[in-house]
Amino acid sequence: MRELLEYLARQLVDHPDEVEVDEFEEDDGTLVLELAVAEDDYGKVIGRGGRTANALRLVVKAAAVKDNRRVLVDIVD
Repeated sequence: MRELLEYLARQLVDHPDEVEVDEFEEDDGTLVLELAVAEDDYGKVIGRGGRTANALRLVVKAAAVKDNRRVLVDIVD
């Protein structure tokens, strides 16, 4: 799922080499993916009204269902 989020984010931004995804697991087993991009690219990843960010979360969660996992996607500065 980390690779999927990284791939999707790299396709959206102007500086794909600055895309970083950190991954860790919470106590309850939830997988947390933190997405960081270049300062200029946050608008592209979030989208108008958060639509792009919600779409990214939806795709990653759909992939997580296959592995029977809970996934949380955070966009961090």
